[in-house]
This record gives sequence, C-alpha cells and structure tokens, in this order.
Amino acid sequence: MGTDRDSDVTRQRFDVADAAPLLLDAWGTVTSWTRDAERLLGYPATEVLGRGIAELLVPEDAARLAPLAETYRDKGGWCGVLTARHRDGDRVRLMVRAVPMRGTGGAGAAAAAGFAGGVRDSGRSSHWILLLSDMADAPGWDMSRAVLESMVVRSPVGIAIVDTDLRFVWSNTALESYGGGPAHERIGRRLADVQPGLDADRIEAQMRKVLTTGEAVVDYEHVGRVRAAPHRETAHAMSFTRLDDDQGNSLGVYYTVVDVTERHRARMRLALLDRAGEQIGRTLDVARTAQELADVAVPALADFVAVDLLESVLKGADPGPVRGADAVPLRRAGQQSVNTGVPEAAVRVGALAPYLPGTPPVRTLVDGTSWCRPRLDPLAREWSDTLPGGREATFLDLGLHTVMIVPIRARGITLGITTFFRGRRRQEPFDEIDLGLAEELVARAAVCVDNARRYTRERSAALVLQRSLLPRRLPEQDAVDVAACYRPADELTGLGGDWYDVIPLSGARVALVVGEVSGHGINGAAAMGRLRTAVRTLADLDLPPEEVLAHLADMVAKSARQEGADPGAGTLHTVGARCLYVVHDPVSGTCSMAAAGHAPPALVTPDGAVSFAEDLPIGPPLGVDGAPFESLTLDLPPGTLIALHTDGLLAEATPEMLCRALVGSDVPEVPGQAGVPDQAGVPGQAGVPDHAGVPEQAGVPEQAGEVLPSAVARVAAAALPGASAAGPSQGSPAAGSSP
Repeated sequence: MGTDRDSDVTRQRFDVADAAPLLLDAWGTVTSWTRDAERLLGYPATEVLGRGIAELLVPEDAARLAPLAETYRDKGGWCGVLTARHRDGDRVRLMVRAVPMRGTGGAGAAAAAGFAGGVRDSGRSSHWILLLSDMADAPGWDMSRAVLESMVVRSPVGIAIVDTDLRFVWSNTALESYGGGPAHERIGRRLADVQPGLDADRIEAQMRKVLTTGEAVVDYEHVGRVRAAPHRETAHAMSFTRLDDDQGNSLGVYYTVVDVTERHRARMRLALLDRAGEQIGRTLDVARTAQELADVAVPALADFVAVDLLESVLKGADPGPVRGADAVPLRRAGQQSVNTGVPEAAVRVGALAPYLPGTPPVRTLVDGTSWCRPRLDPLAREWSDTLPGGREATFLDLGLHTVMIVPIRARGITLGITTFFRGRRRQEPFDEIDLGLAEELVARAAVCVDNARRYTRERSAALVLQRSLLPRRLPEQDAVDVAACYRPADELTGLGGDWYDVIPLSGARVALVVGEVSGHGINGAAAMGRLRTAVRTLADLDLPPEEVLAHLADMVAKSARQEGADPGAGTLHTVGARCLYVVHDPVSGTCSMAAAGHAPPALVTPDGAVSFAEDLPIGPPLGVDGAPFESLTLDLPPGTLIALHTDGLLAEATPEMLCRALVGSDVPEVPGQAGVPDQAGVPGQAGVPDHAGVPEQAGVPEQAGEVLPSAVARVAAAALPGASAAGPSQGSPAAGSSP
C-alpha cells in the first residue's frame, strides 16, 4: 500500500520539479496526458484519456482519493506519495502534488464521489492539476527553485560556486560575513582578490584537486585572517564538491565555509597544556623550570614572556612577605621571545628586575591575582626603574600592545610572576580565554617551580651535613704527603655514603682510612658520619689495624641488635659497610693494613711498577659474622705510592685502567683541578666519584707536592666514565708520600 505525507501546501510551500503534469476534470477523469506521463507509466494517451485516475492506481490508494479530494479541496491542494500501476504491471511509487482549479460552483461532494466511483453531478466543480514524479530515482522530495534558493541564500553556512578557472560565479549572503564584499562584487574574481589575508594558494590547490579527481574534500581546516577580522587569527572548516553537467563535464566547484575558530582555539589550548606537561619540570632546577615555562608559552600564547622569581625562591628558601610600597627584589629567571635576541627584555636572565612600587607587577605579586590589559597605553614606560644603558623605553618602542601578568603560586605561597606580552606579530589582544589558559599554564609550572625550590632547600641542607662529616682539610703531619678527592655517586642529591680520613697517630705514624656504607642520601651520610667518628675514636687507642676493625664490627653489630630494623636508626646502612684501615710508620718504613670487605690498595714503586696488595686478607663487612680480621704488613721502599679507593672507582673501569692512570700511561692529564664539585676543602681533590685513596710516596717532599695532585687528577679523569654507574657509591682517591 502506498504512503502519504499529508500537509498544508500553502503553508509549507513545497513544490515538485521536473514532474509529469496531468489534468483531471471535476469527476477525476483524465482530460490531458503528456509524453512525460507516458514515459513515467507506459500508457499512450489513447489508452488513458477519458478514464478515471483511480483506474491507474493500486486499489488501496484508489480508495483514498475521494477522502483526500474532500479534505484538501479548500486547503489549496495536497502533497503525498501514491502507488500507480505501470502498463507492464509493475508498481510505481509516485510523488504527487494535486492542486485544485477553482470553479464557479460548489459541488464539492459530488466531485469527491466522482473520484471514488464516477458519480456525476450537474453542478460545476473544481478541476485538478496533478504533478507526478518517480520516487525510484529520487532520494526524497525535490524542491522548487524558489525553495532551493531560499535554502542556500538564508543558510548560516557560507556557500559559493567557482568555475573551472576558480573565479566566483555565485555566493550566498552568509559568505559576506567573512568579508570580501557582497556577492555581486565577487563575480569573476579569485579568492586571493577578495581575501588577501588567507593562504589562497593552499585553498585553491584543494579546489583543483577536486576538479581533477572528482572526489570531495570534507572539513579542510584553514587558519588565517579574513577581512572581517584582520587583527584576529580565525579558523574555517571548508568542504569542496565538484559540479558536473548531464554529460559529466566539470562546471566548477561548490564549497561551504564554517567558522570553527572556537573549536580550533580549544584544541590549541589543550595541545599547549599537553606540551607544558611534557616540557616543564623535567629537572629539579628552579631557573631551568622557569625558562621551560617561557619556552612553552612562546609563540603559542604570547610573543614575549618574562618569568621573574623572588630571590629567596632561587636560593631554595621560603619567600618572605611582600609589601606593595616596596620595590620588590625579583630576579629574571627565564624569558623568551619570537624575536631573536629577546630585544623586548629590559634585563637579562639572572639579573635583578626591580619593579617600581605600585606598578601592576608588584600589585599582582602582593595581591596574588592576575592582571590583564587588552590594550596598553603605547606611550607608557616600562614598569622597571633600571633599563639597559639608562634608556627609557615605551611599550610602543618595544612593539608591545597587550599584556597579562599572572602570579606564580603553589601551595598557598607566591613565588613570583609571569608576564605575557603580544607584539607586532600578533595584533589580537588578550581576552578572558587567554587569561584562563595563562593561569592554568602558570599553575602547572608553579608546582614544578616549588618542587625545585624545595629540592634546592633540602639539597643545600644535605650538602651542609655532608661537608660537616668529611674532613674540611687534611691534618698536618710529617709521616706522609697526602692528596685526596671526593665526589658522591648520587649526583641528584650530592650525597654519598663513602668517606676517607687521615688520622695522625703517636710516634709520627699516620692512619689512612677509606670506607663505604650501602646507602646514599642523608641516611647514608649520617651512617658514614657515625662510622668515621667511631674509627677516629678507636684510632686514638693506638690499636693495630685488625683490632680497630674488630672493635668497629662489634659496635655495628651491637647497635643493630639494640636498635633493631628501624630504618630511622641508621643501622641498615652501617651493617655491611666496608672499610680499609692502613697505618704507615715512617720510622720503620713499614705499612700495616686490614680490610673489612674492602679491596686492597694499589702500590706504585719508585720505578713505576704498579701492583695491588693481593696478599691482604679480606675480612667480612662490618657487622656481618665471619672469620676474624687479619692484617698485612709490608716493607715499602722510599718513594712508594699507595692509592686507597672505594669500589665505585672501578664500577665501569678495570684495575688495569687504574694502574695506567696512576703512572700516567695513556691517560690525558687534567689541567689543574678547577671546576671540581664537592671538594670539601681537601687540597688536590679532583672530580672523581666517592673515593678515598692515599698514594704514598716515600722520598723527596718537593716531589710529592707535584706528583701527588697530578696522580689524583689522572685517577679522577680515568674514573669519570664510571661516575654515573649504578650500584655502590663511588669514592675518592687520595695520595700521600712519606718523607
């Protein structure tokens, strides 16, 4: 059965285009038949004229004609779908529009009956015009030209048609909102002529692609400046479709334009925040984190960004109160610009940025609230009272026209401010959306800055502890000449668990000590300090090396039993510690040593031969049950060098490399010893990981002053590749010579 869509034609204004017309009299008899109707249903005119229209329809729809005629005669007609019978017997679904032709009589009821069964009435009734259209080849209802024109002209989407030369032949009213003049002024012109701010070449390349391939391009996004908003970057989604004639020849391109600027800006904001999460806070350096913030914001958000932090923040301290009446001692921690050399900057990175009291930067810092100005007074001067060369620059001179100042706040503390400017490259002013993005960006960076500040504070405190537990300088004694260096393996905290010491004993003797505990950081340093203090106390008892280590091991084991496995007690780091204790007697020329799980020292004879004290019995680590400690006594010739080191020195090296370093074979000399971290005031230190060593040279003291520091420097250079090795903390070599 056919379906219909009853409607008020006068009200909805739907029409049928390219339809076959028919003429019916008041009784539904076909009085006019056209070739289009014959093509549609297959009947010649001789077989149809004079027959009722109901005979051409399927029975179900034929029965509907009389009610439809009665209902819609006075409403101006009817539109709907009916099913007809083709001459060959097939069913044909038709789109039908029936329009009554008004007569002078009113025999509507008789005419309706005539539609149903041919009952005639002598009164004059309306005739009917029928327009038939095949539904098989149509996706839906076809519209009249007036309806179609109304659709495209009133559409909020910009629509245009260009010919094969890409010149405008038609455009709708909505396209005028993007600028470029009214529709009649576009005719015959190219896109570049009406929108010079767009990249017309790229857009026309898409049009040519559609003309060539016939494949539509959908949602091609283009970002640029249109004439309607020349100072604001806008985004548009464009779709292109080729237009062909009946023979398939290209007529041109039909395209639509939709403003998607807000969607584009939202996507760019998310991309910026995602990039900020990846690139800000990669280190625990305050200044580096500030520079990363500036780098991320330029050019995505601003043309020039300056990050100023309170001086106390850069030092790791808690910032003090700031009063608006004071000139705030901010320091430039980072800045970036779209222009090479950052010409907009009044100060360089690391220099003071003293803002005048009451200026917007100071108010932002004091109040902790953001400040934004879409348009700066071009003749206003900068807010700082010191500019390079004593110059006074206005915002116009610097090319800056809009600004946002956002406080850097984390955990309730204001750490500084970030200032965003736009210049000549981007003429659009900052708006509320930009300010919200800047605040979220700075908030994320503020947490990273505060984390870096806290780390700086904790690291400074830890380094103070570290230096207090190591020798600030080697003691004066006549037994040996000593040089030493120390560098922790834990580069992040600057703390290690290794130590070294030089302890003068009675009878002109001297004790040389290196040791290492299992941990790093503050706990490892504290454990190391406990052992170093214990060794110095036992050394004062003038005990032989094996007894010193035995008493030290007993102390560690006893402390472990008393304190249990409490991590805060430090026993977890002292148990298993290793130590090498060497006593040199310059009078007898003997050298006694004992080891608790520690490698033996290296020995360099005056003729340059290098060996290790392989006969030294290696006892168990401190606090671990095992065989008793034993010592080894050696008679060393004058001029012998003894090098004590912890295991970390050879973490990525071999004993042979250490030997070559000690004698200077195939190892580059280290020019001086400048720039070495964690020297702790020990003469001759070079940047080697956590090592304590004493190359002892018996001989001329003048020689020792030159040989020992250079030997330590060579060992340091050889050991540097292993400085970042994982595992035991690394130690420091020390050099000593006996006169």
